[in-house]
Amino acid sequence: MTASAVRSAILVLALTATAAAGAAERLTGPQIRQAFEGNTVTGLYSGSNLPFSEYHHADGRALGHNRHVPNTDACWTTTEDAVCYYYGPVDKRRTYCFTIETSGALYVIRNRPSGRINGLARIEPGDPHGFVKKSENWVCDGLISRAPGRGKLASILSNEAGSHEDDAMKQGAGATSPIGETRSDPGR
Repeated sequence: MTASAVRSAILVLALTATAAAGAAERLTGPQIRQAFEGNTVTGLYSGSNLPFSEYHHADGRALGHNRHVPNTDACWTTTEDAVCYYYGPVDKRRTYCFTIETSGALYVIRNRPSGRINGLARIEPGDPHGFVKKSENWVCDGLISRAPGRGKLASILSNEAGSHEDDAMKQGAGATSPIGETRSDPGR
């Protein structure tokens, strides 16, 4: 059996176990922040079964990799009910938001607003892979809403999470919160 087939089988078993265990609990933004901040979110994307692993630094950086591609500019933040990631400079920024459900130790990551399952993950305490030491240094500017085509997100963030961004901007670090996918994937 190939590695890809093994990952697919694990993903199917995890989804089956989640369904059998009953309804998963949907987390709020503050619950997501509490679970992700200072920890590593590691899992597989549902479509490709390729891995991701990102340490969610308190300064807003998402350090690690997506599909074996190292992050060089990833940042995260939370809204009232989701986690959002952004990649790239302001003029080329891509933003992806997800709702998070949990069933035991399994985290189900769903695209927002479609609800499609993007991946399954688990939380690893701290930075067990040493992503902080291995990563380049970049600054999260907290301007997730400036991504092209994100006018609606801008109003959501200014209404729901503006205080997080204001606090982060005063500190010169940016907003905080986790998981990234390949930059070429428009579904993320």
